[in-house]
Amino acid sequence: MTTIRKGQAPAPLDRNEFHVQFRRSFTDPAFERVRDALEQVEQVAWEAYDEGRKAPRTRPAGPGYADPAYALSDEWRATSERLHQAERVQKDPATPSRVLLINGAARNDGTCPGEMAKSWRMVQLLRETLQADGLDVHVLDLSRLTSDYDLHIHPCKGCVSTAMPLCHWPCSCYPNHAARQTNDWMAEIYEQWVAAHGVIIVTPVYWYQAPSPLKLMIDRLVCADGGNPDPTTTHGKKADQAKALELAGWPYPKHLAGRAFGLVVHGDVAGVESLRRNLSDWLSWMGLIPSGGQAQLDRYLGYYESYAESHDVLDRATAFQQEVRNVGRAVAATIRHIRSGQMHEGDEGLTRPRPK
Repeated sequence: MTTIRKGQAPAPLDRNEFHVQFRRSFTDPAFERVRDALEQVEQVAWEAYDEGRKAPRTRPAGPGYADPAYALSDEWRATSERLHQAERVQKDPATPSRVLLINGAARNDGTCPGEMAKSWRMVQLLRETLQADGLDVHVLDLSRLTSDYDLHIHPCKGCVSTAMPLCHWPCSCYPNHAARQTNDWMAEIYEQWVAAHGVIIVTPVYWYQAPSPLKLMIDRLVCADGGNPDPTTTHGKKADQAKALELAGWPYPKHLAGRAFGLVVHGDVAGVESLRRNLSDWLSWMGLIPSGGQAQLDRYLGYYESYAESHDVLDRATAFQQEVRNVGRAVAATIRHIRSGQMHEGDEGLTRPRPK
């Protein structure tokens, strides 16, 4: 058994520090009218923090789990059950083919930029193309993180680096009510990925990288690649138990494998090729299936031109618009091949000598 290394985490807040941190969310003078009520809420929040009540609503896991007596979070159980149901529908050959379109841009006209993202317009081109081809299309607009009230994708805590079985599928790190890490959008996003037969990500390049909303989602999808579907095997977050499970031999299940994917990556100066490769490598590693060369698009729009006119550039880029539509057509065709059983990749059936 390896040694569990300790000593990085800061000390917990004391009561005075907690008060300062808690009240930062209520600096609007209007809250003075409810000062007494706010003090009561603060006291309850302090007790939850001090006692570490991460999951205040639990019940015994019951049949089907390694430890039926373990007090399993009601919220995690509800998410897990929705994923199981989505998987059953997705695998039913009688259901319509479903594509998840993901807008990775942070910009939208409901917040500070005051204008929609070009990526959003490309998503609409794809939606029209796929719907015309008879597919069931769902849109995940990650820009909502910048505009919706109290909506979050909390960051990945890196459980997988301690041991793969400590990373639960779906993620059990959130919500953490003790630390007020709540309203985590990933519970819904996992379900959307599981329900899809194909996924297309449309994203700009931000400083040579993926935009932060997209990167947050990517990191939180690590549990889809090798994650543990039974938190009772580690009794929550027991690092020693997770390490023992991995060292005994872990299968690293790929929970999203077999879905088709496409990419549209655009930029104005640099980075489109590297980001497109990064996204393609990530999706392929998770076992998703590429839809051909034309389904992985990287292009520059308005190369070194003004930001102010970038939408006008997209208006004029009719060939690019058709390339975007072709991404959708290629993914639709790949989905048909996969669902009909005609899609066979050269490495199908091979065992990974290094499954991690």
